[in-house]
Amino acid sequence: MDADLSAAASFMATHARVLDRRRFELLLGEGDVGSVLAAVDGYRNPDGGYGWGLEPDLRAPESQPAGALHAFEVFEDIAPVTTPHAAHLCDWLASVSLPDGGLPFALPVRDAAACAPFWAHADPKVSALQSTSFAAGSALRVAAHDSAVAAHPWLDRATQYCLTAIEAIEDRPHAIELSFAIRFLDAAYDTRQEAGALLDSLRRFIPADGLLPVDGGGADEVIRPLDIAPAPGRPARTLYAAHVIEADLGRLAAGQQDDGGWLVDFASYSPAAALEWRGYRTVAAVSILRQNSAL
Repeated sequence: MDADLSAAASFMATHARVLDRRRFELLLGEGDVGSVLAAVDGYRNPDGGYGWGLEPDLRAPESQPAGALHAFEVFEDIAPVTTPHAAHLCDWLASVSLPDGGLPFALPVRDAAACAPFWAHADPKVSALQSTSFAAGSALRVAAHDSAVAAHPWLDRATQYCLTAIEAIEDRPHAIELSFAIRFLDAAYDTRQEAGALLDSLRRFIPADGLLPVDGGGADEVIRPLDIAPAPGRPARTLYAAHVIEADLGRLAAGQQDDGGWLVDFASYSPAAALEWRGYRTVAAVSILRQNSAL
């Protein structure tokens, strides 16, 4: 499959934020962990959480569960190196968790400028499987190499909340919630024996072509197989036929644009976010293609 890494590097230099440029360098074996951690520190707050647009469509400075997702993604990138900021982030997540162990979809913001309405208008008093599963799932992937995260009591409580909430699912969830629930179970599979059966229970919601239309999104917005199961050999891959994954890898490789970067198929809520999502997606595209020996 053809993808031009040199063109991708030029796109990153031209358009991407420093964090994703540093992540891209590390992915190619040309960067260093310290530079990546320095870049993500720019989004860190004194409370141990992350805001300031680390989630591109949530540009308010306050720490948010969505910021935690992106920070944990960086902490996964640097494996096997660890940082104490990962456990500190768990401390912050524990401080904003609700009594049932779940996280709200989002926390209040003082200024909603350039924030997507679904972030700015979320109810901070109600736990959301989507936010809890994306934070806990990404933390579990970090916990695979970071013993401080693995042993943190927040992660155990959040994991139990997600397992209970997923077990209670009867009707097809929203595509984004379903995708994060599956990714959470894929991460939990190695440490929680019930994750396998719960993952199998969600199989009924995956259509034969693997495409999950996003209700309320753009006309062509879908969650694709590689969005949910990017890594070969993981349990989530069993939800898809081999030819579906192969076709999606072909689509991903062919999705590189003339400027060297990849696009997203969802709306952004500021010009800055539109570019930042492209840099983030370009890192993800190259990472997935490499994991799958497609580069």
